[in-house]
Amino acid sequence: MGKMINTVLGPIEAKDLGKTLMHEHLIYGFCGFQGDYTLGGFDELLCIRENMKWLTPLKEKYGFRTIVDATNNECGRDPFFLAKMATIMDLNIICSTGFYYEPASAFMYWKFRSGFADVETEMYEMMRTELTKGIGNTGIKAGVIKLASSANQITPFEEKFFRAAARNNRETGATIITHTEAGTMGPEQAKLLIDNGANPKDIAIGHMCGNTDLDYHERVLQYGVFDSFDRFGLEGDLFNTPTDEERCDMIAALLDKGYEDQILMSHDSVTVELGRPRPVPKDDLDFMAHANILNIPDRVIPMLKERGVTDAQLDKIFIANPAKVLG
Repeated sequence: MGKMINTVLGPIEAKDLGKTLMHEHLIYGFCGFQGDYTLGGFDELLCIRENMKWLTPLKEKYGFRTIVDATNNECGRDPFFLAKMATIMDLNIICSTGFYYEPASAFMYWKFRSGFADVETEMYEMMRTELTKGIGNTGIKAGVIKLASSANQITPFEEKFFRAAARNNRETGATIITHTEAGTMGPEQAKLLIDNGANPKDIAIGHMCGNTDLDYHERVLQYGVFDSFDRFGLEGDLFNTPTDEERCDMIAALLDKGYEDQILMSHDSVTVELGRPRPVPKDDLDFMAHANILNIPDRVIPMLKERGVTDAQLDKIFIANPAKVLG
């Protein structure tokens, strides 16, 4: 039996994951949302209802069984809420430990502490505790480590998180998933983690579909890590990303080159954005028309089949490959 995988309702085996989306956010807030609490406080009932609206067809119509919630520690991660949704929906939900990339994160805390503490060791201890004992006083364990780097660089402070995560992977086998900003730094992330002892089979380099350069993808894949196309539905200049059609072209090209055992897919969807509601709901914005957790089964899988992707290959992408990287 392989390692047990922590879900918010307890450990399970890889064989019980089923169809899996590797990078989603049931609730998410950009850093600083807490400071707008008076006018943008947390409405749990609204969040439950909105998630049920999307997760019900995801499970009942399309058969997905597992969601990796990639929300970082400082971006509204809420293990109790995720446990409630897992119970209500009878889904496997996997929670993350880790922090966002520096310009969009809460790194001032760590920079302040670095004046009198070994913050890289403290980052390691935080991740280790959340993976092995639980998050805060919830008793709910994180199942993956989430890392992120900036556009065109991995900053010195971001490197500390990567090294802390690699150390945790060496000691616990914890899966590592990442955010690459603006289609950059995928090969550099893979090299940094592996150079610090992480197992490439436990690493999914994320948001790779921000880049349509086949050589860029192959440079990452040659490290033996997983290539995660996990921003489907986020398209155009606002998100600095290609279209879903272009992403499908890239996946088809990589499958033709024999990389079907290393491809993952997801959306990076945010079902409920924490903080004050936007003046214009995202559903009313043309450029976010497909930014939801049903986009892949509704719209993207038919695109892939038009490009010759087979059901067996899709089963690898959504069932076998997640089970390998998580378990």
